[in-house]
Amino acid sequence: MFVKRKLSPKVVFKFGWKNIIWATLWSALVVFVYQELLDKKYHIGIPYMPLSTIGIAVAFYVGFKNNQAYDRFWEGRKIWGGIVNYSRTWANQVLSYLDCSQSLSKEEIDRIERRLVHRHLAWINTLRIQLRYTTIFDRSNLSYVPSFRLENDRDNLTDISKHISDEEYEKVMSKVNPATHINRLQGADLSMLKKNGSITDFQYVNMMTTLEEFYNLQGMCERIKSTPFPRQFAYFGSLFVWIFIGLLPFGMVEEFYHIEDGNIVWLTVPFSALVSWIFYTMEIVGDVSEDPFENYINDVPMTAICRTIERDLLQLIDEEPIPEKAQPVDDILL
Repeated sequence: MFVKRKLSPKVVFKFGWKNIIWATLWSALVVFVYQELLDKKYHIGIPYMPLSTIGIAVAFYVGFKNNQAYDRFWEGRKIWGGIVNYSRTWANQVLSYLDCSQSLSKEEIDRIERRLVHRHLAWINTLRIQLRYTTIFDRSNLSYVPSFRLENDRDNLTDISKHISDEEYEKVMSKVNPATHINRLQGADLSMLKKNGSITDFQYVNMMTTLEEFYNLQGMCERIKSTPFPRQFAYFGSLFVWIFIGLLPFGMVEEFYHIEDGNIVWLTVPFSALVSWIFYTMEIVGDVSEDPFENYINDVPMTAICRTIERDLLQLIDEEPIPEKAQPVDDILL
């Protein structure tokens, strides 16, 4: 996620340089052919009025698409905000309820508290990596994302393995959905604590409700992840933009030709490139915002959020060292 109010020229150029080159060459070709055919009494220009009508319609359509794409991003960010809040609630429940236990020694309470908190930290990092395992194959601007399935990617999973035992790690990582099974281990521990009288029935129900909320939040993330942005909106939005960009020089060349008796007809080239770049950028902004968990530079900063949760929870259990706060790299917070 970008953290500065203004994008750097490098980022702006990256988003639009191909379109600017293409639009410049295309409009230059149209102007050249227009002038050549005009001498032979042929006419390829089109009235600007129908073209402007198309442009207005395309702008409304792309605006609608971008609003829906942003809603997907914002929903993803709200879900992770809920994960932050319930993570703190979980740690508070663990520390408050177990400290009241009369059936466990101080050492046993401390050990169980740390296990429940660390296992939760393993869960948030597992969910983060699962969501970033890309399912989109038709995009070339994805950064590298880790996979559970490749042996040479195991170094990327240390944020999980350092919080749970080797036995638990091997057990959950062999499952299709590791995050689900990590919370299942949490539920097993709660059942054990209830059976030996370490927590009351009320406390057990309360903590299980928190685990239920974690499952709900995970399911919400998975719903966004597994449900692509409706392709009819995305495809036709892109198609309409390219149709408008393709027709644009034919309308502009006609307008500029009738100003100053054709002396400024070549102004069609820069103005066509400018308008094309604006429409193309509007289209691409929505395109890169529609999948908030694919590890794009615009996406939900799940790594930073996980680090925030880790810092809070480790301080609650008085554990050192506390990891440093995640910092943006090239103005991007991961």
